[in-house]
Amino acid sequence: MNKKWEYYNSDEKIVKEIEEKFNVSKLLATILANRGIVEKEKIRKFLEPTREDFYDPFLMPNMDIAINRILDAMKNKEKIMIYGDYDVDGITSISVLQKFLKERGMNVESYIPNRLEEGYGLNKEAITEIYNKGFRLMITVDCGISAVEEIEFANSLGITTIITDHHEPLEELPKALAVIDAKRKDSIYPFNQLAGVGVVFKFIQALGIKLKLDETEYLKYLDLVCVGTISDIVPLVDENRVIAKLGLKLVNVTKNLGLKCLIESAGYKKVDSNTVSFGIAPRVNACGRMGHEIEALNIFLSNDINEVKNLSDKLNEYNKIRQETEKNIVDEALEMIEKDEEYKKSAIVLGNKGWHHGVIGIVSSKITEMYFKPSILVSFEDGTAKGSGRSVPGFDLHNALCKCSNYLEKYGGHEMAVGLTLKEENFEAFKGAFNKIAEEEKVDSILPIIYIDGVITYNDIKPEFVKQLTKLEPFGEGNKVPLFAYKGLKINSIRALTDGKHLKLTLKDDNLTIDAIGFNMGSLVDEYRLGDKIDVVGVLEINSFNGIENVQINLKDIMKSI
Repeated sequence: MNKKWEYYNSDEKIVKEIEEKFNVSKLLATILANRGIVEKEKIRKFLEPTREDFYDPFLMPNMDIAINRILDAMKNKEKIMIYGDYDVDGITSISVLQKFLKERGMNVESYIPNRLEEGYGLNKEAITEIYNKGFRLMITVDCGISAVEEIEFANSLGITTIITDHHEPLEELPKALAVIDAKRKDSIYPFNQLAGVGVVFKFIQALGIKLKLDETEYLKYLDLVCVGTISDIVPLVDENRVIAKLGLKLVNVTKNLGLKCLIESAGYKKVDSNTVSFGIAPRVNACGRMGHEIEALNIFLSNDINEVKNLSDKLNEYNKIRQETEKNIVDEALEMIEKDEEYKKSAIVLGNKGWHHGVIGIVSSKITEMYFKPSILVSFEDGTAKGSGRSVPGFDLHNALCKCSNYLEKYGGHEMAVGLTLKEENFEAFKGAFNKIAEEEKVDSILPIIYIDGVITYNDIKPEFVKQLTKLEPFGEGNKVPLFAYKGLKINSIRALTDGKHLKLTLKDDNLTIDAIGFNMGSLVDEYRLGDKIDVVGVLEINSFNGIENVQINLKDIMKSI
């Protein structure tokens, strides 16, 4: 598939100033300039944030109202119910708040809706159950901002609710006692991209300040806050970067038995954002996807090492089942795509019986990634089709659903991801209408774009320069791993690895030899020959072998030199 190479327009003068003032490599200075981080304080905060860089939590809307209510609850020894979500953000949000409040001597329990039976967010049946158990104060975490009707119901029962959330509010806010969400239109909080667990962190920070606690009493939870933040794929900039950068230091020495056990079972040698994203998050999310959310919560709450090890084994097992379920759906989806030539259409819309609701969204992501087309996958069950969709940059998926909403029972989401429900009898009509919208918006003309930080030469291929790039970690949404182009390289050797799946090359620039690896690029082995001159784009990495360090390029794209 052709990809468009797009370069940042680096200001060489600014790059030079950063390089000299802060004694950093040209590579690092270029990336800082590309990211717009050029002032002294911004550079300091980005590279070396401290606990002083957290904003005042009382700038959050309704924070003072919520904290005063909690203080009353503490005085009156009230029971508190925390109502959360079943993903990593929700699970860590509950864990942090429940642990913090229990340490203050409060009677706290939690409720997580079952994804397969109840779905996301508040529901009246759960609220009734909470009421019947004698709870009259409820705190929502990572949910609640759109639960107008459900909060009204809670009010009618005499349950007071404090909402903490990070999702987009509707035009009407729920009539809760306090609605803490930096995305509120009236919010003056300096940053509105916190994860749900980030909002919970601000909540316990505010309570800690009010109770005049030592700041370590809330800062010690940054390990779990960091895990939830990175897992929720919020932009790792501003206060999220402070959380992630400081939090990862705590993750490395975590005292949370469950987190420690998950890191060990994931088998990562280095604990960084990749460990969280690909080691911890899938195991925790698998619980919610497969309907076992309580085990995910308990692993973070438990102080019993035997229980934690048992739960870790269960999480690993759920993740294996999730992987197998996902693979089966992917295989079935690919067979349908090839058989019916769905890849020739502007969008891929598939439906089948028995596809697992908790996994279908991941499969949609994979299909979109493989074909670079918007995709929607639904599962047929009892005459109803429920599913998820993912998009490509440049095509607003939610807007497309709005245009064919007459075929839908329910839908929601945003530009890049949606969930939807429709009657099975309307599926084919919906599929046709959706494809027509994708065709009219010329989805086929959208090319994947590779954003390149700069063009490098042999002067930049030094281990000490590449090592400096680790100062930019943690990488994630809003702070992508930097990519560089290297032009005019001569192919010295080329071969496929792992049954043709991956590509391995050695490249020459005069007397300099550079190793390169292209994961999932093995099919290109027949397109290039020894001696070909090529331009490459990739990530610069350090490869250590027998105590010798060399720079390796992790390839993202290749083209023949012009």
